[in-house]
Amino acid sequence: MAMAYQMGNSPVAHTDYLGPKKAQGFSPYDDNGGTSVAIAGPDFCVVASDSRLGTGYSIYTRDQSKLFRLTDQTVLASSGCWCDTLSLTRLLEARLTMYYHEHNKQMSSPAVAQMLSTMMYNKRFFPYYVSNIIAGLDTEGKGAVYSYDPIGHYARSAYRAVGNSGHLLQSLLDNQLGFHNMEGVTATPPTVEKAVNLVKDAFISAAEREIGTGDAVIINVITKDGIKVESFPLRKD
Repeated sequence: MAMAYQMGNSPVAHTDYLGPKKAQGFSPYDDNGGTSVAIAGPDFCVVASDSRLGTGYSIYTRDQSKLFRLTDQTVLASSGCWCDTLSLTRLLEARLTMYYHEHNKQMSSPAVAQMLSTMMYNKRFFPYYVSNIIAGLDTEGKGAVYSYDPIGHYARSAYRAVGNSGHLLQSLLDNQLGFHNMEGVTATPPTVEKAVNLVKDAFISAAEREIGTGDAVIINVITKDGIKVESFPLRKD
């Protein structure tokens, strides 16, 4: 708003305009990157995630596992906003401990998947900024993969890729495991060796195309005998 007033014989313009205002923005979330892949087999499940943790072009650490062992047959893969990941996993582990002390047994993978869905839905108005996969064996000993949307809706599938490179790797899994748009091919369940090799190839491709994925891939192979852990190096630039 401007106005003119008289000083002597000359009008002088006076204004209270202080220049353009800068927009003040705040976000409680941060994307710390990461990609997770899980493949279910007849009697096993393979789940993997990269070990890079950063923001944009900055790398905080090259050796951070995003796999969380919940029971002897259940693993959670979680990536995205790392503080939300830690908050969610600590609450989840506390509830699993309470269940174990109350029932004197570990919770089954389908039950863990349902509980995680409920926990995420309870935070639907301020959701956890994470991409989650529950991988493990169901009550019949078959491999199971459960993936989630941000507010807790989940579905079981034979394979799934989520995170920064999820959209790149899901099509690869559809081709190699789902045999989509392929003629004259008989779909067969994958073996442990094929699943592990496919996971390694997928992360090698992701590291070439997406800066939030890299350094190493950590792989958990879940069977009735327990969880076997191995790692595979990726490019570090």
